[in-house]
Amino acid sequence: MNKSTLLKIALELLWWVITFFVVWLVLRPIYEAMYFWTFKWTNIFSVVVLLTLTRYVFLLKHTFISNQQVLKIALMFLMFPLTFLLVERVNEFLVFIEEQGWEPLTGHLPPGQQPAIQEYIWGEMLFFGVGSALAAPTFAIRMMLSIWRTRNRGTV
Repeated sequence: MNKSTLLKIALELLWWVITFFVVWLVLRPIYEAMYFWTFKWTNIFSVVVLLTLTRYVFLLKHTFISNQQVLKIALMFLMFPLTFLLVERVNEFLVFIEEQGWEPLTGHLPPGQQPAIQEYIWGEMLFFGVGSALAAPTFAIRMMLSIWRTRNRGTV
């Protein structure tokens, strides 16, 4: 392997470590307050998708997929179902809160602590859920632009 490939792999690994650290930081207050977090995997998935796709949108030329046309085409087409999946997960959270309220999630907490954790969960779920749902089509557009640039200009 050449030096450029090794650096791209090292950078990718570093970004995954940073992503998992951010996931831990974001979910830590929820895990400290809750016995059971119903939307654990939805939450983790949204944070990872938002951070990863945003990173690829802005730093594509520094990644291992920068010159792999077939992979970029496949990823571009995968963003359509991913967008709908992410919107569906945000909707599930909103419907759950609307129909059942906060009691099943935060009812075990003392009344003085409930509003703070409810506000944190609400803001965090909507930020990462909606952000990831917006990042997926943005990433698809970036892939299309990169494919065009690679084919017509020889750049990423």
